[in-house]
Amino acid sequence: MASVHDNTTDLSPTSPGEDSDAILSGGNETEPQPGLDGVPVRWYDADRTEPYTRITPFQEKQDTSVEFFYQPLTLTALACGLVVLAYVAMTQDVLEEGRDKRRVGIYAAIASFLAFSMFQFRDGPFIRPHPAFWRIVLGVNLLYELALVFLLFQDLPTARHMMTYIDPNLGTPLPEKSYAEDCALNSKNLWNAIDIFCLAHALGWFGKAMILRDYWFCWILSVAFELAEYSLQHQLANFAECWWDHWVLDVLICNWLGTYLGMKVCQYFGVKPYEWRGFRQTKGLKSKAKRVISQFSPHDFTEFKWGPATSFLHYVTVVLLLAVFLAAELNPFYLKSLLWMEPDHPIVILRLACVFLCGLPAVRELYQYINDPRRAVRMGQHVWLLLATIITEVLVITKWSRGQFPEPLPSKVKWGWSFAAVLLILYPTVQFGLPAARRYLRKQARKSKAA
Repeated sequence: MASVHDNTTDLSPTSPGEDSDAILSGGNETEPQPGLDGVPVRWYDADRTEPYTRITPFQEKQDTSVEFFYQPLTLTALACGLVVLAYVAMTQDVLEEGRDKRRVGIYAAIASFLAFSMFQFRDGPFIRPHPAFWRIVLGVNLLYELALVFLLFQDLPTARHMMTYIDPNLGTPLPEKSYAEDCALNSKNLWNAIDIFCLAHALGWFGKAMILRDYWFCWILSVAFELAEYSLQHQLANFAECWWDHWVLDVLICNWLGTYLGMKVCQYFGVKPYEWRGFRQTKGLKSKAKRVISQFSPHDFTEFKWGPATSFLHYVTVVLLLAVFLAAELNPFYLKSLLWMEPDHPIVILRLACVFLCGLPAVRELYQYINDPRRAVRMGQHVWLLLATIITEVLVITKWSRGQFPEPLPSKVKWGWSFAAVLLILYPTVQFGLPAARRYLRKQARKSKAA
């Protein structure tokens, strides 16, 4: 038992370590007590200022509930993967003559790359349901980034033609739909405005709340996106909406509902009692079933307090994160318009789902990178790659948009965004620059008196 303690001195108190059975079953080890003095605290009764609501992040070691799934079976997986590849590639019963070998070859290459990602990429901040899942997510993000880099060197007609290899139904121009043709506020127009995209709005903002974990950030992003739609409706007709569609149906109903539900889930995860007991240490069929279900819930949860008014670094981080989120929201509208895809096309939906899954660990890594630089000595791989992906999307859109949107930017939009830029510069000047200047002058005055 002493050797176990010697090897796990750097683990967090909540970590079961690699030999979870020995540690949890030891007589000298005290099991961590959830809640306040061992009494679970209900999420709706919790005092958010008390220390029991602050859960220390756990990221150093893996969560071993069933030890088999955490064994380094890389050689076994390599052998099995090569056997499957050889069988599919060389057996005519599987790959018949005349079938599209290029498509099957691309699928095999993608599967091989994701298998390598699963076994060889570094672990991220999340360990549930399994670190390998988040390594695959990182691999999918990297594949998407490589595809964007390839498309960056293609012209728009070539890219449109290449999309027909994925879906032969693509490659046909689509009309842009405007939602501002009849803006009379009556029951008929309100009923016609309620469609599947209202549910998509609510689900999207539920996901953003789970990523950002901050009410104010979500509200600012929601308003900023509607203002961006106002600014860009001269380029994309589907950005043109009635005023009540922008501010009532979108912001006050769909966006608020998704944000509210998402933050309630975050609040629940923030104060729920967490148990790190392994599967084999759990007694009883009901308890084991709960333990299996809990494997698909967070291992721990960290509340985000972005604090843009606390320091200049936090302010810049919030502004840049807001800009990246806006770009991530606007990019799919431009991509589907340029590549002639319907809003409900599977490629568009897969892109949104991919960005959501990649955004969960990415923003978590960014938060720790800004707030805990002693532990996060460099920017995490998820946030680094997702930032590169969003910027590459912007570059692709900028290149392909040449000659596609001839209408110039309206002057009122220029003045509006110029005013916003002045405010973004003026606020940190007053909040951080002037106090720093006063402190510097007082310090120089004291030095002069001392001399």
